[in-house]
Amino acid sequence: MLIAHIALPMPLYRLFDYRVDDPQSTLADSHNQHTYPIQVGMRVKVPFGKRQHAIGIIVGLDQQSDIVIDKLKPITAILDDTPLFTKTIWQLLHWAADYYHYPLGEILFHAMPILLRQGKPAELASQQQWQITELGQTSDLKSLARSPKQQQLLTLLREQKTLDAETDHGFHSAIYRQLQKKAFIELVSHQKSVLDWRQTFSINPSHLQLNQEQQTAISIIHQQNRQFGIFLLDGVTGSGKTEVYLNALADILSQGKQALVLVPEISLTPQTIARFKQRFNAPIDILHSGLTDKERLAVWLRSKRGDNAIIIGTRSALFTPFHHLGMIIIDEEHDSSYKQQEGWRYHARDLAIIRAKIDHIPIILGSATPSLETLNNVQNGKYQHLILTERAGNATFASQSILDLRGLVLAAGLSVPLIDKIKEHLSHNNQVMLFLNRRGFAPLLMCHDCGWIAECPRCDRPYTYHQKQNKLNCHYCDTPRNVPMQCPKCGSTHLVPVGFGTEQIEKQLVMLFPDVPISRIDRDTVSKKGALDRYLTTVKQGGAQILVGTQILAKGHHFPDVTLVGIVDVDGALFSSDFRATERFAQIYTQVSGRAGRANKAGEVVLQTYHPEHPLLTVLLKQGYQAFAQETLQERQQTALPPFSHQVLIRAADRNNQQAPQFLQKIYDFLKMHADSALWLLGPMPANQPKKAGYHRWQLLLQHTSRQSLQQILTTLLPAIHQWQEHKSVKWSIDVDPMEN
Repeated sequence: MLIAHIALPMPLYRLFDYRVDDPQSTLADSHNQHTYPIQVGMRVKVPFGKRQHAIGIIVGLDQQSDIVIDKLKPITAILDDTPLFTKTIWQLLHWAADYYHYPLGEILFHAMPILLRQGKPAELASQQQWQITELGQTSDLKSLARSPKQQQLLTLLREQKTLDAETDHGFHSAIYRQLQKKAFIELVSHQKSVLDWRQTFSINPSHLQLNQEQQTAISIIHQQNRQFGIFLLDGVTGSGKTEVYLNALADILSQGKQALVLVPEISLTPQTIARFKQRFNAPIDILHSGLTDKERLAVWLRSKRGDNAIIIGTRSALFTPFHHLGMIIIDEEHDSSYKQQEGWRYHARDLAIIRAKIDHIPIILGSATPSLETLNNVQNGKYQHLILTERAGNATFASQSILDLRGLVLAAGLSVPLIDKIKEHLSHNNQVMLFLNRRGFAPLLMCHDCGWIAECPRCDRPYTYHQKQNKLNCHYCDTPRNVPMQCPKCGSTHLVPVGFGTEQIEKQLVMLFPDVPISRIDRDTVSKKGALDRYLTTVKQGGAQILVGTQILAKGHHFPDVTLVGIVDVDGALFSSDFRATERFAQIYTQVSGRAGRANKAGEVVLQTYHPEHPLLTVLLKQGYQAFAQETLQERQQTALPPFSHQVLIRAADRNNQQAPQFLQKIYDFLKMHADSALWLLGPMPANQPKKAGYHRWQLLLQHTSRQSLQQILTTLLPAIHQWQEHKSVKWSIDVDPMEN
């Protein structure tokens, strides 16, 4: 008797055993009833609980089971004729399940397109075509004299034999149906043939002149492009990192291999994508949230067959199978978007390195502001450091200055000296960019008479006021509500917005500069498809303009006419309780500053603050990001914080604020008894955001200098947790290598 060990998409750390009554099982849902040997990695349908057709994945096959054979249910159908996952992806996902201590079934299904999770066939959709029949070919056209449209369509089909059914070719659908009814034409399905891109691959020459640093970086990568190696491409903003990517990829594609390029957010990199398509005469697929389920599956299958040359996508694109992957590129490797913050909390950059190692291929991590973990790995000799210190072309570095806000009058966060600077740059027909990482009109709405603040009851946090929509919106749980007519506490109608966001700055700028085009670029304005592209097209047209927005503006955009960057407010980041806050601020500041003076025009950066003497600002402005990074690494080492230690964050949440802290306390007591003395525990304590969407949130931080020891501790802890009844009464999760404490 053959036993299949099946993984199901459930938050359970176990597999389920089923009988395989016929190892040469019939492929389900196929018109042609072929038989295929059952294999690990195939999808199956199995009865589970009340469901008769749950989708699962075969993880193992043998003749052993801990359950009596007679009690095992049989597999009811096999959905694939070959294993769904490539060997690389299979190995990667199993490694990830062990490292992140997350259920294997959930991970395997996370890595599949939605249609495959639903049991749909793992094959490209067939193309529908209208085809002329033998009767249609031989019949007399004069018989259709009274139906000239039918006559024209039949004539066309006699010439072309087939017509794509997805387009009408100038004929109404009724015309096709009438000819079909007369048996003159028929609708047929066939798989669309794909030409091998390798046969016609070519590279369009670049007119950009490479500098010596770029040439050196490309040469080093080329020397190792047939083996595993990790390269940090550490280039200042505007130094031409994309050009290095393109040259590195040219060599890989010329060998007939494919490439994976990960970016933080697809919507933020249209210029980069355009450059890739312009350089290579090869099929490039883009994976993003705007694709339909069918389109996502098509990209997945094309990549597995080797029909595309490059995939550019966000973190989940990492799990795309490739026929022959030759290189991985992680652009803006420092970006926190690569860390999944819900469910399976993996880090795409870290998993990409594991994938490259499994595949024995090079991986390039690019950034103007590398993460401290990455820089530490460079210093330890694990990564090769490729440095670009020169800006591409004739661009020079922008001058930087601090504007002390103490005692100054502000209008929507803008000081008079900054407004004067804006006027000066606009008068020279240049563009100005203002950065504020806070969207909406104001961060809170307050009653002027009694001090009442409009708060989200589900999160105990102030609503953000959006004046244009006349709505209050919670930016933690995305719950909107109408603006109240009067204060619910004292009845006053004197409700006032307090503080400022990008929407308020935009309104103020319209008043100050009524004749200047102003574009606000934040999550509220670019959520619709194509909105960001329209804004960027407007900016590219040149002339005096003002851009105001959040960190969306900081990511990878090239604005040649921006000569002034104003950073409106940074003080919140200087005094955060999160030890990573200074690193994130330094990265955002450096990235935003890099938007100024990228072409032949001199740039200027002005930073408004109430704390001009803050040591972080002093180091950043006078010595730059690298000096900040080295100084911060030394501080982290002295305080034994990552990357000089390793962390796991166990989170728990409940509705009544009682079970979660009790559950974490039980974990704390268990670890005190069973873990080694080098384990440092902090908590249980309320999370930085203690309440969200109606749940009270608590956390327990585990820290150890040995990653291996920490993994062993989790391996001991998890089985114990599942023996406790308490784990069923709370929402809990384990976050290995957390990015947010």
